[in-house]
Amino acid sequence: MSAGTGPSGTGPGRTAAPGALSVPRGEPERDMMSPMAVARSTRLVGRDGELDTLVTALGVGAAPRDPADSTHALVSGDAGTGKTRLLVELRDRALAQGWQVFAGHCLDFGDSALPFLPFSEVVGRLASELPDVVAEVTATHPALSRLQPGVRLQHAAPETAQPAPDRTELFESFHLLLEAAARQAPTLLVVEDLHWADESTRDLLGFLFSRPFAGQVSVVASYRSDDLHRRHPLRRQVAEWSRLREVTRLPLDPLSDVSVRDLVGVLADQPVPESHLSAIVARAEGNAFFVEELVASGPHGLPDDLADLLLVRLDHLPAGAREVVRAASVAGRRVTHDLLAAASGVPDSLPSADFEEAVRAAVERNVLVAGTGTYRFRHALLAEAVYDDLLPGERVRLHGAFVGALRSGGLGTAAELARHARLAVDLDTAVRASVEAGEEAYSVGGSAEAAGHFEQALRLLADPERRRRSGLDTAVVALHASNALSASGDPQRAAAVLRDQVEVLADDEVPDASRARLLSAWARALLLIDGDHDAVEVSRRALALVPLDSDDRAVVLGNHAAVMATEGEFDEARTAGAEAVAIAEKYGLLAVDADVTITLTGLDRDGSPDALQDAWLHAIDRAVASGSLNAELRARYLMGRSFEDRAEWEQARRWFTGAMEAGQARGRPWSPYALESRWRVAWVAYLRGEWDTVLELTAAAEDLRGGTMPEIPRAMLLTLRLAVPLGRGEEVGPRARRLRAFWAEEGFVAIHASALEIGAAALRRDPAAAVEAYDAAVAVLSRSWHEWFGARVRLAALAVQAVADSLGSPGSLGAAQQSARLDEVARLLEDGRTVPTHLPPHREWGPEGRAWSQRLEAEALRAAWLAGGADVGADQLVSSWRETEALFEHLGHEPELLVVRARLAAVLRATGDQSAAREVADAARATARRLGAVPVLDDLGDLAAPAARGAVRGAAPLTSREREVLRWVAAGRTNGEIGKHLFIATKTVSVHVSNILAKLGASSRTEAAAIARREGLVD
Repeated sequence: MSAGTGPSGTGPGRTAAPGALSVPRGEPERDMMSPMAVARSTRLVGRDGELDTLVTALGVGAAPRDPADSTHALVSGDAGTGKTRLLVELRDRALAQGWQVFAGHCLDFGDSALPFLPFSEVVGRLASELPDVVAEVTATHPALSRLQPGVRLQHAAPETAQPAPDRTELFESFHLLLEAAARQAPTLLVVEDLHWADESTRDLLGFLFSRPFAGQVSVVASYRSDDLHRRHPLRRQVAEWSRLREVTRLPLDPLSDVSVRDLVGVLADQPVPESHLSAIVARAEGNAFFVEELVASGPHGLPDDLADLLLVRLDHLPAGAREVVRAASVAGRRVTHDLLAAASGVPDSLPSADFEEAVRAAVERNVLVAGTGTYRFRHALLAEAVYDDLLPGERVRLHGAFVGALRSGGLGTAAELARHARLAVDLDTAVRASVEAGEEAYSVGGSAEAAGHFEQALRLLADPERRRRSGLDTAVVALHASNALSASGDPQRAAAVLRDQVEVLADDEVPDASRARLLSAWARALLLIDGDHDAVEVSRRALALVPLDSDDRAVVLGNHAAVMATEGEFDEARTAGAEAVAIAEKYGLLAVDADVTITLTGLDRDGSPDALQDAWLHAIDRAVASGSLNAELRARYLMGRSFEDRAEWEQARRWFTGAMEAGQARGRPWSPYALESRWRVAWVAYLRGEWDTVLELTAAAEDLRGGTMPEIPRAMLLTLRLAVPLGRGEEVGPRARRLRAFWAEEGFVAIHASALEIGAAALRRDPAAAVEAYDAAVAVLSRSWHEWFGARVRLAALAVQAVADSLGSPGSLGAAQQSARLDEVARLLEDGRTVPTHLPPHREWGPEGRAWSQRLEAEALRAAWLAGGADVGADQLVSSWRETEALFEHLGHEPELLVVRARLAAVLRATGDQSAAREVADAARATARRLGAVPVLDDLGDLAAPAARGAVRGAAPLTSREREVLRWVAAGRTNGEIGKHLFIATKTVSVHVSNILAKLGASSRTEAAAIARREGLVD
């Protein structure tokens, strides 16, 4: 939601025109341009709950209540959290319900504040809007005249001035004025910025809170909670008012991350990249004003005006406190008491007690917040502003002081030491601390954080002299970085780090064993990504360098076995694996032994299913015993794949779930095997029709809190998450197309995202876009993998389906277009038929491949039939779709079985088998309703009507209006579009369409269009 930090949204000390928020009943537009009403967001975001609380507490909009039940409210929150915006919305709600609203504002005049200033503003507005009411009350209570704005100007000499009225009389007169106003209409009084209020104003407000009204009057006051330091006089009175039954306290917490994202969407004039959006969410910390400023200036810089506004808080601090705060800003958002004391330098110039007083002053002024042994800045942006205000020399000096304090031991972490040493330009200390910090983070499951530390160390080690001085083995640091990157879900970067170090490190800098480990790890990493380097060639280079009979050789041989197994070179894989196991057993390398055992188990493809399962269980046991999480995840994943290949979905789900949960429990949910296991658990749920479970399992891909999920894992999960709304008829094409950015890096994304694009194109009857998506995916995957990858059959079948659906709208096609589309079908059919002929010798065409191959054949026949092909017999068409149904039923793929049955029902109906069509349609309809598959329900239509292909000849004739509607239906127009063309209501079009389907005996709009063209009902 939008808000400023003062009456005008511009900060403390800037004044607003009187009367903001004050709009009398029946004149809602009068002061919309007053500073109070100006808001950069046109709608309330993230405060609906608070608004409802206020409305309920104050009785706004409710039936008239007993005056004795009149209630009031105190709204508090830090500057910029949206108090003003909330009160504007409350005002609008009250005006809409017939209330009248009057507002007064406290202003920052320092020690020169005028008594009763906000109430004088309200009296002035009432005198303007309700002069008779003010005159009536003033006549009986002349003390009220003292609050008239004009009377408060400098005027007569002291001897002509009237004696000051009794305060009680003044309070009574204002109370009576509100009661008199309430006789005209329910009245809401708003007092803003109470933190600047004078004592008299606070006393009068307390009087109003505690004194009942004869009419319906409610009072709401707001104040900045971050301005209420410990000695602020308002603190005591707020505590007293909060004990009153009539007063409701409403503290405004920071906006949630979700609401901040919504607010950015409202404020930004164009889409904001996710990286920028996450930065705004993190830095703004739920403060609406900060969000506005960051959106206006960009997510990474700190606007000068905002920095100046934040730094005003330091001006009120004693010199010692300012010195402490500057030191704290160098530490970051949070710092321990002992570290701040050691690094700030204040104890060197002040006694310890004075240092504590300096910290106390910063806490009392709400610059710092005290925790258990720690201090943090009240706002992260305040810490940034203070740090940015330091001179370069000051920063280096203070960071150096933190380095000295941290090296003394026990005051902080290696990560803190690394950061301060780098910024203090003590780079030798920084590189060693970065490695230590990486090791600490990795040991507790912080893979992403560990990767950052190791990569920072590698950047510092790029200097050959520093490498020499450090005494570190750079190759080992690179291996650590690669492992951490892979474990955090970024195998692409893991491979890149290893490649860079192989190229950068000179031969005389790295022993052969270390270079062999680098090359071998790089080859293994290449198996997880799509790239241009040859994993086999890299692995053989490693094997040629590694010393014989060494633990390094066991690792290199184990990786070589995995590489050769992936490439289908099983004999070489077995030879390398056997030697690796022998060396691993000799040196007690349990993790290597477990990893190689998994590789060798995967090579045994000739045993019985039970024997293979026993072998996998043995491999998993060895992985768990070795303590190697990566080996355990790999074994569980490959076990699941062995069941998946045989379409044993529940067994597959069991093992994939085990891998997913093991990765989650150990802090590595996005490591390759844990991530893909999550995807496959969700995939099983998708094909079993458990679509809500799919959304739960993939929710992290759209976690609005950001998080540390790398982009490619996020893209992988999105490919499946978007399949659910696509199946329910929602438009996902644009989001799916944005995933093309990841196709070249991850073929997995290319396959599933292109399938989404094809499906979305089919829904909007755009066969050209469907075929383009198919061709684009084939082009990318032919470079990354090979031309005849297995999933090409599925993509071809989906593309043919899109083309066939378009042939059902013959009124929109000429002969040349129809011929061109049939040529596309023939090309796609030939592509799909070619794929199984290029399977590697060790691969079988399993249940999924056979189902999609048959689906492709059936869709191609349907396309030819819809185009009026004389060589397509009814028996052939029905038989093809019956076989497709049987294969998808065996596969257990409910969403695709649903689509197949909808197509089969239409075919049966069109070929005259009404009874069978109803049976198949009923089965499909039940599933479609359970899944919410709206497009399939639309295709099923009313299959209870006569269904023979020639039924139109014996049916009731179409009216002239129905013929008009049919022409547009055949052109592929929606009901809304048809209504606009014919100047009739969309609902009327729907009725016409239903009548047309019944008369033509068509199950869907597509079939109706095909029958109409065949029977000459449309041009």
